[in-house]
Amino acid sequence: MKQIVVPQPFRVEVREVPIPVPESGEVLLRMRYGGICGSDLGIYRGTMPYGAYPRVPGHELAAEVVRAADGVEGWKPGTLVTVNPYFNCGSCYSCRRGLVNCCTGNETMGVQRDGGFSEYIAIPAERLYDAQGLDAKTLAMVEPFCISYHGVRSAGVTPGERVLVVGAGTIGVLAAVSAKLMGAQVTICDVAPAKLEQAKVFEVDSTILNDSPAAFADGVSKTAGGDGFDVTVEAVGLPSTFQNCIDAAAFGGRMVQIGVGSKTLDFAFTTIQKKELRIIGSRNAVKRDFEEVIGFISSGRVKLEHLITEVYPAERAGEAYTRFDKEAGNVLKLLVEFFR
Repeated sequence: MKQIVVPQPFRVEVREVPIPVPESGEVLLRMRYGGICGSDLGIYRGTMPYGAYPRVPGHELAAEVVRAADGVEGWKPGTLVTVNPYFNCGSCYSCRRGLVNCCTGNETMGVQRDGGFSEYIAIPAERLYDAQGLDAKTLAMVEPFCISYHGVRSAGVTPGERVLVVGAGTIGVLAAVSAKLMGAQVTICDVAPAKLEQAKVFEVDSTILNDSPAAFADGVSKTAGGDGFDVTVEAVGLPSTFQNCIDAAAFGGRMVQIGVGSKTLDFAFTTIQKKELRIIGSRNAVKRDFEEVIGFISSGRVKLEHLITEVYPAERAGEAYTRFDKEAGNVLKLLVEFFR
């Protein structure tokens, strides 16, 4: 079979490798579509702090069942599925408490372990979620939606609260969608005007062009009436956007950190005490998130087709990565269609 590999930063190859044989408890899948996310871009650029090389990328997956290993029941050939790509150890303190999404030895597909960008993959059956009628392209966007939804849900957003999402990439837009599902008034900000225009399709209540510190401060003041936001969501992974979220949060507010980065920030930490600010780290997603997100989409409450910027055949995956690298300000979701 063919497999996409990032052997080193800024290089993508298509290799021939053996088709995997499903082991005990596993199901063999034929890949249909995969999404390229910010973590994949970090692997490509060499900036992902959790990554190593060579690496098969990909954890936003839509695939169909080929066959199950002996003893695995409930998965018929042709069934369309998505995958929970976060592998937990099962024995650390987090896992023992049921907090499997923040396992101390977590290995996410495409980051700490090889991902799903292959013609065929073998996945443990308990990690599969039925498409529930969703088409394959939409199904490939369930996992990033779960990342965003998990973070916003962790903040306990309630109807009528003011939520600011910093970053209008895929994760930020889906965090805004998640907050809207919870009844919040949602503002999203970004440095890229094109991304703010794209975000408006998802019916956010307002936008802020974050092209300077003064513009950001003025936008926050006008949008929140000088009171700050009940919840701020960091969906970029930069020191400056972390600081944005600290500054924009109301006294007694909450901040959610979803973005991943490798840079550090020197900031006035007493602000946390002064505001009695609750800072919530959000990592990965859990079974509940997958089930609820699939339910939201299959019920028609959320439509994701506007997220797709372009679909590339797997043979041209290198072009997709190059485009994402060069045009990140104009790209939401690039999908890879696998070898068919």
